[in-house]
Amino acid sequence: MVVQDTPAKLQSPVKLFRRRRFVAVLNLIVYVGLLLWLGWILSHGGWDAPKLAILTAFAVAAPWTVLGACNAALGYWLLHLRRDGLLEAAPFLTASRNGRPLKKRVAVLMTIRNEDANRAIMRLRAVKASVDRTGSGDLFDWFILSDSCEPSIILREEEAFAAWRADSGVDADRLHYRRRLQNLGYKAGNIRDFCERFGAAFEFMIPLDADSLMDGETILLMLRICEAYPAIGILQSLVVGAPSRSAFARIFQFGMRHGMRSYTMGASWWGADCGPYWGHNAVVRVAPFTRYCELPKLNNGGNILSHDQIEAAFMRRAGFEVRVLPIESGSFEENPPTLLDFVTRELRWCRGNMQYVRLWGLRGLLPVSRFQLFWAVSMFIGAPAWTAIISLAPVAAAGAADGFPSGSLKAFYALFLTLHFAPKLAGFLDVAMTRGSGGLRRYGGAFRFLLAAVVETFSSFVIGAVTSLNVSLLLIALPFGHSYDWSGQRRDAYGLSFSDATRAFWPHTLFGVVLFAVGAHLAPTLLLWSLPVTLGYVAAVPFAMVTASTSLGAFFVRTGLFSIPEELVDDPEPALDLDGAPERSEASVPAE
Repeated sequence: MVVQDTPAKLQSPVKLFRRRRFVAVLNLIVYVGLLLWLGWILSHGGWDAPKLAILTAFAVAAPWTVLGACNAALGYWLLHLRRDGLLEAAPFLTASRNGRPLKKRVAVLMTIRNEDANRAIMRLRAVKASVDRTGSGDLFDWFILSDSCEPSIILREEEAFAAWRADSGVDADRLHYRRRLQNLGYKAGNIRDFCERFGAAFEFMIPLDADSLMDGETILLMLRICEAYPAIGILQSLVVGAPSRSAFARIFQFGMRHGMRSYTMGASWWGADCGPYWGHNAVVRVAPFTRYCELPKLNNGGNILSHDQIEAAFMRRAGFEVRVLPIESGSFEENPPTLLDFVTRELRWCRGNMQYVRLWGLRGLLPVSRFQLFWAVSMFIGAPAWTAIISLAPVAAAGAADGFPSGSLKAFYALFLTLHFAPKLAGFLDVAMTRGSGGLRRYGGAFRFLLAAVVETFSSFVIGAVTSLNVSLLLIALPFGHSYDWSGQRRDAYGLSFSDATRAFWPHTLFGVVLFAVGAHLAPTLLLWSLPVTLGYVAAVPFAMVTASTSLGAFFVRTGLFSIPEELVDDPEPALDLDGAPERSEASVPAE
């Protein structure tokens, strides 16, 4: 396979260097300022082991929050205070609506392993129907790449695919089903197998997970960009949560959507050609991906689990750009239906991301790519650091000397919580400050939006507490050979019994009870102030049960609570003809 020389870049390297230097200095100022402030507070009365441990743990945990806040501030600035902020973050958008017909062949891949076959294929059929309505469907082939090993599931896959082909008429020859006998290399190995066997026939591929949905207009928009700019090797869409009947998923996707909006815009401004790749809902240029992005084996002979960031780093090493489309369009994924499923997913991601520690030394990676691998690790190593701070805080408070600056500590605490929630707050503010049909009206009005924002914010304290403890326990267990397998997942709403919730979250309850008892004895005032970050431990079991309630989910759907704009479009022409699936939202893309 011949890969052309790397084309010219979209942005000046000098301009990108200046942006990255500015962001690095901004983050360093905020981070060092916070560290010095906390150090000054803790130094009153002298240093001891608990205080030193808290300061060290804060130094480990704070960078993730600081960069998140800086990205959110930059994103809000671009969205509301710059005339051409969107084009500064995504200069390739000028080609997105040029109206030119597509020329290159495209393969859409859905990778599945022991999933609900009918459900997954129904989604792929919906994506195909949406693409066909654009009039460009003859350029696309559709692949189901199965790694399933359960005989009953394999049979259902074959039956569902056969039914699809039977319904497709002249399009049947562009539908393909391939099942590997061995799950070598996991999902990344599945896509690698496709590239080596079939990839030469296609210019682009669009990987999808079993819970992915993309509408035809978004796919065409992204393909026009990639055809216009051969420098782009991967173009990642901004994936948002699909409408759901699960109460937990609705609450989570509401916060996720707004937490990602300003954050992604800001990160795109300085990340630019070293953007993220999430492994699905993206356009990938097949030839350079096949040639340059093959994953190495780990030192112990194992496979890389979280493949996407490594593939992005390899694409950049080869000279091609990795870009993100920082606007909400018609790209969706389903979120876990319960807190239990959410934690399961987070632990799998944690295990995969921790492998990046072994890959920092790979040759030829660009500095920003190395930083993103480090950042993917820091996303999880902050969890045990926060757990240590929460555990040690009552002990440190009990030994506080007279004259301790409690007012300064309260101000520090309030500021840091604000920074922690800055991406979400910036997203909420973005909606509130957007006038007309693009703002609060898209969410059913100001009252409904405000109520959902308040409930979601309080819920995120519980979700954060539960997840941080689980991640902490996993990171403690990993050096001792603990493995964490995951095959398929539950995607539809279902109730969670008391026994199931207790079995999953009794450690959190026990940790919370001990924490409350120690805090009440040693530092009652601190316990009261810390409730936002500690109450989630003892609330884990009831929160998991309540948010798994199908009745509550039905109530949210009926009342429009935690709705996203795709659910509230009046009389739309559907782009995804699927019961319960999202309809297309209009992306605000500048004209050429």
